[in-house]
Amino acid sequence: AVLIAGPTASGKSGLALGLAEELGGVIINADSMQVYRDLRILTARPSAEEEARVPHRLYGHVDAAETYSVGRWLTDVESVSVETPYGPPSAPLSVGTLAGRRVAFLPRHGSRHEFPPHQVNYQANVWAMRQLGVRRLIGVAAVGSLQPGLRPGDVVICDQFVDRTGGRIDTYFEGPEVFHVSAADPYCPQLRGLAAQAASSQTDRWHRSGVVVVIQGPRFSTRAENDWFRWMGWDVVSMTQYPEVILAREQEMCYLNLSLVTDYDAGLKADAEVGRVTAYEVARVMAQNVTLVQRILQRLAPAIPQELSCDCQQSLAAARLSAS
Repeated sequence: AVLIAGPTASGKSGLALGLAEELGGVIINADSMQVYRDLRILTARPSAEEEARVPHRLYGHVDAAETYSVGRWLTDVESVSVETPYGPPSAPLSVGTLAGRRVAFLPRHGSRHEFPPHQVNYQANVWAMRQLGVRRLIGVAAVGSLQPGLRPGDVVICDQFVDRTGGRIDTYFEGPEVFHVSAADPYCPQLRGLAAQAASSQTDRWHRSGVVVVIQGPRFSTRAENDWFRWMGWDVVSMTQYPEVILAREQEMCYLNLSLVTDYDAGLKADAEVGRVTAYEVARVMAQNVTLVQRILQRLAPAIPQELSCDCQQSLAAARLSAS
């Protein structure tokens, strides 16, 4: 770890950004003003572009009305390394507090976004979360829109997926014990309802349901594939929802997807001005809207009750089919 200290306007933030990019690190805030969500005065808060370049932690996560202290800051986040039977997760897990609830965070693409979607160790990532005691898993994803009514900046709470990946390991049960889990309704209905309430309190541009088609990546879709997906009635396209969602089901975890629309994939045939997606455009729109996703999560986390109104956490009860 590198501690950077100095007076206001001495260039600490710029130095931290450069070091984090060079060393593949994470910037953790220790400025007493930058922890507050709505106080962007007397201090240099990172811009959306800077937050997209390097992971930032403990910035703007406390409401201005809350009392905060050094003692609370010390307990707000810790890095936890978890060993799994499936190899290492994408990165160490960050365990901290969000809106008064203990949460764990794991960047599925790695701390420096070094793992393309087809090389993410989904088995290890989900297993590590379960080992820490996580029972509700929220998967945020950048997606491309397949429908004119879903615009960049919109949030979609997906309720179904279509798998178009290939070669990804998508089960923990390779035998001799065999389990066939139901994927009829892969996303937790209780979490989806709570997410709808949280999203509606923060933006008008949210959608209660949607079908996500998951492609292998890392390439984007061709125009022909894009037209086919749209003709089938699917809504958004992702590279990471599968097998993450079904592995969570095998671990008897509730799973919620929050999809942030960043582009129109290969474009819209009905609108020649809408061009094909680029990686730069995805990063730009994601950076512009990351605060919206954070606000939704800050509303959602404290609203999740201990009591279950779903059967996600009993998914293996009737799934076993092995010879006695």
